[in-house]
Amino acid sequence: MNDTPPAVEPLLARLCGGEITGKDYVGYFMNEYGEELVFAQSRGEKTARLWHSDTDWEMYRVGDHSIRLDGPMDGMITVEGLIIHRAEATWLSSCLAASRHLRRGHV
Repeated sequence: MNDTPPAVEPLLARLCGGEITGKDYVGYFMNEYGEELVFAQSRGEKTARLWHSDTDWEMYRVGDHSIRLDGPMDGMITVEGLIIHRAEATWLSSCLAASRHLRRGHV
């Protein structure tokens, strides 16, 4: 019997329809409304990929300065034009911080 759990990357790739490999840093988040977000960062890429189920899994390129507090409504949190909630922004910020070394190409 094999006790090795299945790799999460293929599961997340199937969920969002994006290309995610075992070499990517990945993150998954479900908000209070049941909407899902998937994050993937490849080594050496200047930006990461973000998918959100509420946008029919459209892919957004995100980087260290993508999360913004601006927009038509005061205090609105956006990432590359996508409106996100504070909990989503906190999760995304953590994913970006944890994968920063991969964007810089360091080991």
